[in-house]
Amino acid sequence: MSAATGSRDQHSVGFQALLAAACLTGCGEASSPASQTQNVEAASTSSGYAKTRYPIVLVHGMAGFKSLFGVVEYFYGIPESLHSSGATVYVTEASPFNSAELRGEQVLAQVESIIARTGCGKVNLIGHSQGGLDVRYVAAVRPDLVASVTTVGTPHKGAALADFLRAHLSNGGFDETALAAMANSLGFLLGLLEGQPTLPQDALAGLDTLSSAGAAAFNQLHPAGLPSSSCGQGDASANGISYFSWSGSSLLTNIFDSSDAAMFIASRVYPEANDGLVGHCSSHFGKVIRDDYQLNHLDEVNQLLGLTALFGTDPVSLFRAQANRLKGLGL
Repeated sequence: MSAATGSRDQHSVGFQALLAAACLTGCGEASSPASQTQNVEAASTSSGYAKTRYPIVLVHGMAGFKSLFGVVEYFYGIPESLHSSGATVYVTEASPFNSAELRGEQVLAQVESIIARTGCGKVNLIGHSQGGLDVRYVAAVRPDLVASVTTVGTPHKGAALADFLRAHLSNGGFDETALAAMANSLGFLLGLLEGQPTLPQDALAGLDTLSSAGAAAFNQLHPAGLPSSSCGQGDASANGISYFSWSGSSLLTNIFDSSDAAMFIASRVYPEANDGLVGHCSSHFGKVIRDDYQLNHLDEVNQLLGLTALFGTDPVSLFRAQANRLKGLGL
């Protein structure tokens, strides 16, 4: 049994336990206690603006989580807003630090559980940052389970920061070992705080995934939706799956957001407009909705705790609009 498959089986058991309390009544419909809404979102609401045919599945990026202590969400306020407009939403869990292939297997196990329990046949996948690579992997290996793939601030051609770190870390040296140990410890802590301490961590595999070389290797295996030009648009659909992307290109968006400074510092290694961690051309995939929203990388998922640009783009509204777009396509 491969490491990815073993992790997939283990994670599937845990995720099925999370779903056991829900009484599913049909595709796109579910009922659950209010405390369970981040796992299963009921579709029977007064507004149908975001009521897609297939469930929406949200996938976090590197160093991400579903929720910490069941309170602090990665997709801050987004599942609740989609739910209030009629969507059925699931938020998945994946190793904070690992390769797109291993994380993709973890997500796939959860997608299979969702489909088995809802009877919907397919899902709409939305991934942020590395989560966008994870959902591309799921769509590539199980296209029959996927209606659409949307990536948000995903480095499809690699991230300049990953290349910078790779170029300045000694292969097998103390600096590389120390950085990996710190990141893996952070990943373990994040997993512990969300009740998943056994998720495997491999920071170097994650770093390689996000490098230009790693992205090129991944893209060669999974090319669907990629632009043919350096900063163009990819195919809007292929293999029966619709493809979309969007990203921001701002850095300092809210003086009260302590994470903005980190985005600004990281942005200095990028030769193009970027959101602090991903270049705007690298974010292009499928139908590019926009690559210049007034959002930095964390703003794209309404972090930190909703502290985004006061008069800029509301990231929650972007997810709602995408759900409505998918609804209009019958997805």
